[in-house]
Amino acid sequence: MALPGLSLPGLGLAQSHVSTGSNIQSASGVSQTARQEDLPPRTEWRFEVNFQQQYTIKVLTGHAELFGVELAPNQVHNFSGVKGAVFTWQGCRLELSGEAESEYLGHETDYAVEWLNVHGMLDTARGDAQSTPSSEGGPRVLVVGPDFVGKSSLIRSLAAWGVQSGWTPTIINADPREGLLAPPGSISAVTVGSWMSVEDGYGISPISGPTVTPVKAPLIYHCPYASATEKPEIYKALLTRTALSVTNKLEENLLAKQSGLIIDTPGALNDPRSNYATIAHIVSEFSISLILTLGSERLSNDLSRRFTGDNIPVLRIAKPAGAAEKDAQFMKQLANQQIRQYFFGTSKDPLNPHSHTIAFTDINLWRANSPSLTIAMNATSSGMDDSDSDSYASAPSTKDFDRVTPSQEMLGRLVAIKFCSGSETDEVAIRDSAVMGYAYVSEVDEAKKRVRFLSPHPQRWGDRVMVWGGWPEAVVDLVG
Repeated sequence: MALPGLSLPGLGLAQSHVSTGSNIQSASGVSQTARQEDLPPRTEWRFEVNFQQQYTIKVLTGHAELFGVELAPNQVHNFSGVKGAVFTWQGCRLELSGEAESEYLGHETDYAVEWLNVHGMLDTARGDAQSTPSSEGGPRVLVVGPDFVGKSSLIRSLAAWGVQSGWTPTIINADPREGLLAPPGSISAVTVGSWMSVEDGYGISPISGPTVTPVKAPLIYHCPYASATEKPEIYKALLTRTALSVTNKLEENLLAKQSGLIIDTPGALNDPRSNYATIAHIVSEFSISLILTLGSERLSNDLSRRFTGDNIPVLRIAKPAGAAEKDAQFMKQLANQQIRQYFFGTSKDPLNPHSHTIAFTDINLWRANSPSLTIAMNATSSGMDDSDSDSYASAPSTKDFDRVTPSQEMLGRLVAIKFCSGSETDEVAIRDSAVMGYAYVSEVDEAKKRVRFLSPHPQRWGDRVMVWGGWPEAVVDLVG
């Protein structure tokens, strides 16, 4: 089994590392070399695969896991655009094929024991909450640290182990650069009650068509900014709305309440000059009971001093040695991949999006203004003739939201379909409204005054407010 508990047998490293190879046929019919790698106990196979490569892993003997999710034996797992590490507690033999930018055996894995101990600590707290139903519930954990230090990997591992132990933890993604069961530009929360996928992590949200992977229904709020620091007051207001909704939902589900919640945060909050106040806001709104820090000794010490009087423990957790940086190009490709998967699914779970053509007069469109959107609009207008650029040359708005008419600058972008009525004019109500779903702007015909949207659902969404902003960036080739 992938989770042997807190007693880890067979931790010696005496087993030898063996590599063999044989030829196999890939799905494309191109002959590739399949390699076998023997992993000693408590080691991991680290790999980095770009978005144009295909890499497969199969467990031949033993047990192995990826971010807490066990790899089924003798089943091929496919990866593309992934930086990951397959870890084994007792040792295993892997069969590998395909291309990778980097792949190697890692022996520095002491972090795994520490992470498993954190899981044991959370399990104990959940058990205490279960034995005292009148308590405030299970552990409420905030994970903070710089970018690319393993925060998301830690949370996925804790979620997977929690599910294996019979709990249903709620995971909250507060980083708008990456989506959790939603495209980038979202703050989302989901209660994880079913097994997680090796390739797709938390799985997919209910969109269209039957799926192999268990479907999960996230709560989503729209945060159309490239960074949490672009509009900090709006960011904090959205977190407040998320906290209120999540708290209400946990009160309706006793097991979820006892299982607690875990919050993933953007690395931008690791800034003592301006963003510790945002961390304090999250702690207050979500009634955080435990803070985990990764990758920054200063952050850990600063938060320990700040929250000592509140009796909130701050633990410094080991950063995995294999944590890999993701450059700007990789992050852009990752955002594009998440948008494609939202509309088209994956090779295992293909989806069928639908086209909707709507007149300008039937669209209630608002724009979320931000520095990144202003830069994008200026870049768009610079490529136009003088006769076409008048509509883009207006001075930047001082408001957070403006009601606008559809235009070419929307092309290739996502718009959030809000639950609030299309007749709504209050900016706060529009900002705080949860997201029904997202649509992709595939065509804007200003002559005929109509917009063609790509949507995951065949039904029209009715009279609803639609909002677009500076993030995520336009994806011009989503529809061929």
